[in-house]
Amino acid sequence: MMLSRRILRGRSCLCYLTSATSKTVVATELKPPVFTQFSTSSKSKFDFSYKLNNLYTIKGHYFSTNALESQPVNGIVDIPLAQTGEGIAECELLKWFVQEGDQVEEYQRLCEVQSDKATIEITSRYNGKVAKVLHIPGDMIKVGETLLKLSVDSSSLAHDGAESSLGSDTSDSDDNKAGVKKSQKGEALCTPAVRSLAKEHNIDINDVTGTGKHGRISKEDVLKYALEKGIIDDKPALFNPGSIEPMEGPEEKLHEIADSLYHDKILTLRAYQRAMVKSMTAAASVPHFHYVEEINCNSLIELKSAFQKENTDPEVKFTFLPVLIKALSMALTTHPLVNSTFNLETYEVTLKGSHNIGIAMATPSGLVVPNIKNVQSLSIFEIAKELSRLQKLAMANKLPPADISGGTITLSNIGSIGGKFGSPLINVPEVAIIALGKIQKVAHFADDGTVYPVSLMTVNVAADHRILDGANVAFFCKEWKEYIEKPELLLLRTR
Repeated sequence: MMLSRRILRGRSCLCYLTSATSKTVVATELKPPVFTQFSTSSKSKFDFSYKLNNLYTIKGHYFSTNALESQPVNGIVDIPLAQTGEGIAECELLKWFVQEGDQVEEYQRLCEVQSDKATIEITSRYNGKVAKVLHIPGDMIKVGETLLKLSVDSSSLAHDGAESSLGSDTSDSDDNKAGVKKSQKGEALCTPAVRSLAKEHNIDINDVTGTGKHGRISKEDVLKYALEKGIIDDKPALFNPGSIEPMEGPEEKLHEIADSLYHDKILTLRAYQRAMVKSMTAAASVPHFHYVEEINCNSLIELKSAFQKENTDPEVKFTFLPVLIKALSMALTTHPLVNSTFNLETYEVTLKGSHNIGIAMATPSGLVVPNIKNVQSLSIFEIAKELSRLQKLAMANKLPPADISGGTITLSNIGSIGGKFGSPLINVPEVAIIALGKIQKVAHFADDGTVYPVSLMTVNVAADHRILDGANVAFFCKEWKEYIEKPELLLLRTR
């Protein structure tokens, strides 16, 4: 297979040649001269996480996949949707931060888009004015398609065009980019939008002291100056009861609700929901088998209570999951086949060196599976902090691509909602997923016939039967169960 990407006019070339028979990987790169129009601030890194034979020689390279912005025509520039991640062909437009006629500063947020992997903010490369908005929230936009048109000033066009229109997670620090060069006449350092604000309040911009880099004047500086000089006041607007529109009566509301019950509605799947369709369609082609086990969680409950009492971080709430995740990683160390991925085209299984354990999370935007990286190197407390971080980002729909990609095995904690156990489907190309049921107190019989209470959790391991057999999963689950029922073994065997 040959994958080749060439830049116009032959200025740069990056090729990866792979031969299925010789199993060699060759990487070559020609360093281009200075090319100011092509964006290089967003870098896609070829990540070889698996181990290759010592005979192989591999070089990783950065390569920008950002869409090129159009040449300005009569001061109008098309702002396209840049490449937001590897394999992303389109994104859903969630919301605009600007409207037609708005003044826009360099690095100001323009809109928010969502792919099936992450939510990303698109920012402006130019100072200018929004001439035309071409899409509305909810539209699916192809990579490279124009988002909006900007009317830009000459100073923006002269600015280095090598910076990306991607959001803050793929751009360099503002300190290195946000400098505004002072003109030869010694005018104040500020953008046209700030000058417009000062003019609106009849303020001489040269009288305002800038607090930004190199004395740059921001909107906050202008507003602070206006407050100090009494030009504006910070008193809240007076409440006007007459501005409140009367609400509809209860009868009208009831009729509206009743009518809506008998009408069909068409829902368009977006972002994470589309990703789930693709993932589950792929999973349907995998021959699954399920292994069900019951685990005594008495010791786990005591350990959780002890951790919570000793916890001094108010941002972290201890649950059962961090201990279950660490115990899972310990079991994967001796059963690496469970922590692998399968490539059907080449009939190759990759034993993953890192334990990147995914946690299925139900969010307002749909099901998403971020993963905790390198669990084998983390303490239980560090796992709890990372889990808390991922949960907050997921609920805010702000997960970056790095937190969603690269998983090696998945946990689905259906028991936190309810249900004794579930039958999960594998998150391809992983080869196993585990559903955790609700911990319930049930009666058990001892050997002498006496009855005693036990806190039991039912787990269901779904495995790819092309790679794993019943014995593989049984031995793996037996060791994982041992770590949960006897958590002191985690201390004994942790390196």
